[in-house]
Amino acid sequence: MKKMMILAAMGAALAVVLPAQAGDTRHMMSIANAMSANDAQARLGDTVKFYFGDQPTPPVATRISSDKTSQKTNGVGKSAETSCNWAFLSAMLALQKRAQSVGADAVVNIVSNYKNVENSSATEFECHEGTMMTGVALKGEFVKLKPGK
Repeated sequence: MKKMMILAAMGAALAVVLPAQAGDTRHMMSIANAMSANDAQARLGDTVKFYFGDQPTPPVATRISSDKTSQKTNGVGKSAETSCNWAFLSAMLALQKRAQSVGADAVVNIVSNYKNVENSSATEFECHEGTMMTGVALKGEFVKLKPGK
């Protein structure tokens, strides 16, 4: 009987402690810093242009579609900046791949979209850091720019 009471007490303690350890820290990170980390510029190339928030864009010839992506990376033992930059690059590569698949040459109005709550900025992206994983969710509109722009 005593063993069962101890096990029950331990189970109750774990039930309270484990959810608290999950963590979800919101960070606003620099897009410019993320684009200069992890060889992001070279990996993204220049065949698809990216425009964040209300950043001015060249004239749009055709609006094709919009989509969103949510990318995660292992955050264990990494700084928030390091893991957020990796998740950001993964999200950008996913947007690029989608743009190429629909024939777009630009992604405009890119916004952070964590849990489907938009956060628009031309200079920062939203990143969420948990105990084990770090995630970035982005949403953008795929377009074809007018020629010569």
